[in-house]
Amino acid sequence: MAGFGAAVNTGQVQRGESVAVIGCGGVGDAAIAGAAIAGATTIIAVDRDDKKLEWAKRFGATHTVNAGSEDVVERVRELTGGHGADVVVEAVGRPETYEQAFYARDLAGRVVLVGVPTPDMKIELPLIDVFGRGGSLKSSWYGDCLPSRDFPMLIDLYLQGRFDLDAFVTETIGLGDVEAAFDKMHTGEVLRSVVVVDSNNVDSNAEAGDKVAK
Repeated sequence: MAGFGAAVNTGQVQRGESVAVIGCGGVGDAAIAGAAIAGATTIIAVDRDDKKLEWAKRFGATHTVNAGSEDVVERVRELTGGHGADVVVEAVGRPETYEQAFYARDLAGRVVLVGVPTPDMKIELPLIDVFGRGGSLKSSWYGDCLPSRDFPMLIDLYLQGRFDLDAFVTETIGLGDVEAAFDKMHTGEVLRSVVVVDSNNVDSNAEAGDKVAK
């Protein structure tokens, strides 16, 4: 919901627009998928990891930029006719990537910060650039989600075959593998891990709880 909503709710991506997404983990890929569903025609995935960039293509990225070897701002501008993207979603939460997002957008474009920074992070931008570039700078809290509206929508899109939720699931794990799964997510080895709980254990635990209650 965080990434999808960052593109659709906060960024308000429209048909025919261009979108760049910086950071292609689970949140970034969901933003890419949301932009594709909203009708964006140019969707640029930006990351340092070639594996993540390949994953991003599965969710609708039309172009990829490796931030480790390419100038992100110049490349995004090149891919958008020299103008910059209509919407740039920053899904990393770091000052340097936010600055890239700021300068990679069209003059009247929207920057959406959905990556969560740490409290000590600061950014410095020339105020004349903030004034002169117009557009809007937004933050997105969990995709500006309204659960009663958005969760049924995501389910419907999945059932219609338009939003591939299964593609986000890199692995299924047991409860004992949760800590290792967090480590894998931090190192970029997986998009998302889904915990599968043994139904027999659930039933036995429920029975035990009933006995204690009685």
